[in-house]
Amino acid sequence: MSLFFPTLYRRRITDVTVEDLRRLGAACVLLDVDNTLTTHDAPELEPAVMAWLDAMREEFKLVVVSNNNAERVAPFAEKIGLPYYAHARKPLPFGFCGAAKQMGCGRKQCVVIGDQIFTDILGANLAGMKSILLEPIQFETEQKFIVFKRKIEKPMLNSRKQRARKERDYGER
Repeated sequence: MSLFFPTLYRRRITDVTVEDLRRLGAACVLLDVDNTLTTHDAPELEPAVMAWLDAMREEFKLVVVSNNNAERVAPFAEKIGLPYYAHARKPLPFGFCGAAKQMGCGRKQCVVIGDQIFTDILGANLAGMKSILLEPIQFETEQKFIVFKRKIEKPMLNSRKQRARKERDYGER
């Protein structure tokens, strides 16, 4: 298993089902913010994403895990009614493990959902958690480092998509 491969691939957060998360053994779902739940630095969620969160919180513990600072993450998390873990330092596993502990869950009970291979997926794998990779809602053009990472991620993502087609419906690895 490569540290850069997710457990599961889906196009958008709203494509992740309760059944997907049950199959992965989730009790707790760790959610990235930017380009996973909403566009980069946007303060609002689309109604479909809010409805998805409402449905998921009925069965799973949800927590926002972000590399962003608390000034960005706290108001966003409060607005959507979720706890948060800011300054996570992804891909280092400390933020993921801290969020799991905060939620009272073990690593094996956690599933990380995010849009970046080099932060969300690598970090989840290093923390011993399962992961779901999403396509970014919108590609960043302002932050040069993220643009650079996306260029490096592209061949890996294409390889994963090809492999997933063989596994049928972007299945588990």
